Amino acid sequence: MDEMEEELKCPVCGSFFREPIILPCSHNICLACARNILVQTPDAESPQSSRASGSGVSDYDYLDLDKMSLYSEADSGYGSYGGFVSAPTTPCQKSPNGVRVFPPTVPPPPQAQHHLLPHTGVLPPVPRNSCLTCPQCHRSLTLDDRGLRGFPKNRVLEGVVDRYQQSKAAALKCQLCEKSPREATVMCEQCDVFYCDPCRLRCHPPRGPLAKHRLVPPAQGRISRRTSPRKISTCTEHELENLSMYCVQCKTPVCYQCLEDGKHSTHEVKALGAMWKLHKGQLSQALNVLSDRATEAKEFLVQLRNMVQHIQENGVEFEACLVAQCDALIEALNRRKAQLLSRVTKEHEHKLSVVRDQISHCTVKLRQTTGLMEYCLEVIKENDPSGFLQISDALIRRVHMTENQWGKGSLTPRMSSDFDLTLDSGPLLQTIHQLDFVQMKVPAAPILQLEECCTQTNSATLSWKQPPLSTIAVDGYILELDDGNGGQFREVYVGTEMICTVDGLHFNSTYKSRVKAFNSSGVGQYSKTLVMQTSEIAWFTFDPASAHPDIILSNDNLTVTCNSYDDRVVMGNTGFSRGVHYWEMTIDRYDNHPDPAFGIARVDVMKDVMLGKDDKAWAMYVDNNRSWFMHNNSHTNRRYGECLQSDRCLKHVLKLDSIIGRRQSMTSLPMRLTDGGISKGATVGVLLDFSRGILLFLINDEQQGPVAFNTLEGMYYPAISLNRNVQVTLHSGLPIPDFYTPGESEAAGSVC
Repeated sequence: MDEMEEELKCPVCGSFFREPIILPCSHNICLACARNILVQTPDAESPQSSRASGSGVSDYDYLDLDKMSLYSEADSGYGSYGGFVSAPTTPCQKSPNGVRVFPPTVPPPPQAQHHLLPHTGVLPPVPRNSCLTCPQCHRSLTLDDRGLRGFPKNRVLEGVVDRYQQSKAAALKCQLCEKSPREATVMCEQCDVFYCDPCRLRCHPPRGPLAKHRLVPPAQGRISRRTSPRKISTCTEHELENLSMYCVQCKTPVCYQCLEDGKHSTHEVKALGAMWKLHKGQLSQALNVLSDRATEAKEFLVQLRNMVQHIQENGVEFEACLVAQCDALIEALNRRKAQLLSRVTKEHEHKLSVVRDQISHCTVKLRQTTGLMEYCLEVIKENDPSGFLQISDALIRRVHMTENQWGKGSLTPRMSSDFDLTLDSGPLLQTIHQLDFVQMKVPAAPILQLEECCTQTNSATLSWKQPPLSTIAVDGYILELDDGNGGQFREVYVGTEMICTVDGLHFNSTYKSRVKAFNSSGVGQYSKTLVMQTSEIAWFTFDPASAHPDIILSNDNLTVTCNSYDDRVVMGNTGFSRGVHYWEMTIDRYDNHPDPAFGIARVDVMKDVMLGKDDKAWAMYVDNNRSWFMHNNSHTNRRYGECLQSDRCLKHVLKLDSIIGRRQSMTSLPMRLTDGGISKGATVGVLLDFSRGILLFLINDEQQGPVAFNTLEGMYYPAISLNRNVQVTLHSGLPIPDFYTPGESEAAGSVC
């Protein structure tokens, strides 16, 4: 119950409610606090005069919106009651918005204090033009002639506060102490107030009218208060009348007199007890819903607390991983540093070796040169010409040879003292500066948005999104569907969009779909599998995109004709490869006995010849007398006599007729052509059964011959060829004819 305590405290004084009243805005406030925060406007600035004057827009122009409410500058958050809690103000102090603020009532002398005690029903008069600003919603409320007595008392809240205080307080406190309430010593049963000794002497003197009141110990008073009968609320307008009815329009309890002569006389009213039970039930239902939300909130808080723990654990783990990675980088840098220092050392030793060798070589040569020079100087000192000339030529040659040995390059250092190695650390420093966290996780599983996923005829639209809290980058998505028959999944879309429509699915099939996301790190998990059902019946129209240019379409691409005398082909916009499908075409115009052809075709059929002339179409062409089946420019008559070439073929025809329910005797098989064809108003039906792989034709609900074609597999489109003398209207989405039983697989054999 600790969480409920804030609901039981007055928003003005911050203490538990004392004699709470209900404001029209549904908020509660203590009666004494309401008195303290009253404000008054000057007579010249009253709402009535402001409206009557019509000068500009005043603070009270909103009175027409709510007769019990006026909006002034107090609605902007200016709280006149705030000053009363902290410090009193001077009487009738003028505020910036022209509103006078009343200070809190100064406690009267003890002998007059009893006039302000609860349940006396006596309140000081309220000044004219007074209004009250709700401390919670800042809505300004005007007071009528009744003043604060015009607001109903919230006895339910008062009872809840009493029960809560009784359950929480070990010792009852005085209800009149302003600061730090002392422990109560007595309770007055008539005043229903707990007093400490100082407050009892000051506010409840044992003389005068209060002398007859009965004072009891606090514990006894608590028991008597708890066991006292429930107080009966009285009408705020008719104080002697009990509240017995409930006004549905005003949503407030009313008395009998209010219904007789009050403003509720024309309103709908109901019994107070019935509405009490009804509102209790509504409140209980609302509490059940709120309880479920509170339970979800508690579970959510548990989830958040678990997330805090997981975040802390993951943070420690991630920091350790980061430190380990940085240490690995530092270790790798140290290893590279050692390698580079080794190279520098080798270069240093090499330079020293070369210079030392050159020093040694030059030292030896210089010693030899110096010796030769000293020897030559001594020879020059000799005075024996003949002896000098004997050796002078040899000495001259030696001097020249030695001088040549000191020629170009001999006095140049073989090695520079500078090191030609420069460490290229720029790219590495740039890489270090660019060192940052990258997304190395695969994306989370996408969430399919079921409210946006749907199927239409043989197309399926799927929509998905990333989980709300996912921050992992996504490069694209992969959508997969099975074959509609429980087979393997296959990719049908790869891209960045999060919505995709897949066309060309099988009718009356159940498809399973799933989606996954991918990024540079890999492919994430699949979403939940969504099961989708395509339409049971195929609805389609003629396709203008695949039609010959001479074809003319109308009636939302359901009616077709041609502007050429030659046969031209138009196909449907939906292909079939599974199931049983039936459609019809009505002959709207038939002039000069042309030969329109009806049937099925591959997507690459020839469009400028009659349907069935190539190997991409299977058709029945018909005139006003007879019809023929044609495929790859080979055709036969629609009746049996033209195709019965052997006993085997005859047995096959009988077998097919038994399957489709049209068994005939041998005597009924004519061996000649039979009259019959189409005319204006005729209907041509096409039945395509992939369970048997066969194609049947009907004219005016009568089957034309045996099975026209069998062993049909793959994707086929409805097709028709016609010229300008024919106009046809398509009817798709039709049920299978009653005479035909689909699903059997015995129709195998040669084509008739």
